[in-house]
Amino acid sequence: MPNSVKEDSDLGSFFNYLFIEKGLSKNTINAYKNDIYEFSCWMKDKHIGDYKSVAENHINEFIAHLFKKNLKSSSVNRKISSLKNFYLFLLKKKQINASPLSEIISPKKEQYLPSSMSENEVEKLLNSPNTSIDIENRDKAMIEMLYATGMRISELVSLKITDIDLERSVLKVLGKGSKERLIPFGEQALDSLNSYLNKRKKSIAKEVFISNRGTKMSRTTFWQRIKIYLSREGLDNSISPHTLRHAFATHLLNRGADLRSVQLLLGHSDLSTTQIYTHIAKQRLGEVLKKHHPRG
Repeated sequence: MPNSVKEDSDLGSFFNYLFIEKGLSKNTINAYKNDIYEFSCWMKDKHIGDYKSVAENHINEFIAHLFKKNLKSSSVNRKISSLKNFYLFLLKKKQINASPLSEIISPKKEQYLPSSMSENEVEKLLNSPNTSIDIENRDKAMIEMLYATGMRISELVSLKITDIDLERSVLKVLGKGSKERLIPFGEQALDSLNSYLNKRKKSIAKEVFISNRGTKMSRTTFWQRIKIYLSREGLDNSISPHTLRHAFATHLLNRGADLRSVQLLLGHSDLSTTQIYTHIAKQRLGEVLKKHHPRG
């Protein structure tokens, strides 16, 4: 915002409000700061005096400006959301009489279908590691657990030995927002996990999967390991460890699992986030129909 004492004070109060009352993380608050700073710079270029002078037409011009920069709808929507919250805060504090964003409709989000893998491709990847080699035996267990549970990579590398109940084949995951969920897993994943644990190096690390140095595995290290097996099997190099999470969800739905169950397993707080996988399932059915139906 323009650097007047009053505006700096209002901004400072807003960011304190986000931290203290809303309980937002520092990273989220920094995102708000960046969005409002970008709007402030645009205001200066347009010679708009201060935020109280902003009208609805200015907001629409700013949105057009963002799209000219080739930003995705999701990025534009986040910036609009930041401004909406800022102006609502000012309204609440009676610094303004009306918000210039009250009638603004957020642009429709593009719907990106996450890339997935066929069951045959997953099978190739799972069978690629040579389990007689310790590091590949570990990788095999990690890939099996990813596909068996649909965990996020961050959840997998943070998984602790105390989070796993081997007798019941259930593990506890601490997901986004520090939300816990229980995920069952199958026999093949259990066999691979036991095989790895029986050969696992002694380490003070609490995490299940450790590096050669006996420390916690990083997401980047595991991604580099995945690339080895993709190359070995001639699979698409754009496949990432996260693709196995998508494959987990898609294959469950293809085989008749209900959406609510898949939502709980993935740890999605909103069912609409899980629904995107139904589009992949329908897409696959369409491909099967075209390929195999005599009138396809």
